[in-house]
Amino acid sequence: MGLGADGRIAWRCHLRSAPEAVYEMLDTAEGRERFWAAAAPEVGGAVEFRFSNGQTLTSKIVKRDPGKLFQLRYFNGSTVTFVLRSDGAGGTELTLTEEAFAPEDVLENLAGWISVLLGLKAAVDFRIDLRNHRPGCTWESGFVDV
Repeated sequence: MGLGADGRIAWRCHLRSAPEAVYEMLDTAEGRERFWAAAAPEVGGAVEFRFSNGQTLTSKIVKRDPGKLFQLRYFNGSTVTFVLRSDGAGGTELTLTEEAFAPEDVLENLAGWISVLLGLKAAVDFRIDLRNHRPGCTWESGFVDV
């Protein structure tokens, strides 16, 4: 996992929460705001992300299959897909892939998705927000807990 020979970023994460609970974190503003962005409402089939560093992004939702798949267009037109599968014991095996990202973004995106997935795990499995919520403490200034 990581950067594949096919040019895609791919990460897997095991969550102890059920696929439906994980999906709710991805597909609702309240869920996304618990681990991913300062604000993330859906407006007209797109997520209006506002990040802690002040950056904004309108991210079109491409596909949804409740409890199974959530896909959207992300920065620079890349496609990010979250695939959720039951682990057979009440938890979720999540696979995240990102395709068609700008080559110069590869290192930041590889690390960034780990941060997003660990934030998701903390929020859904343990009801903890790992972010620092301090305006000056951003990814660009070297903080991983943004």
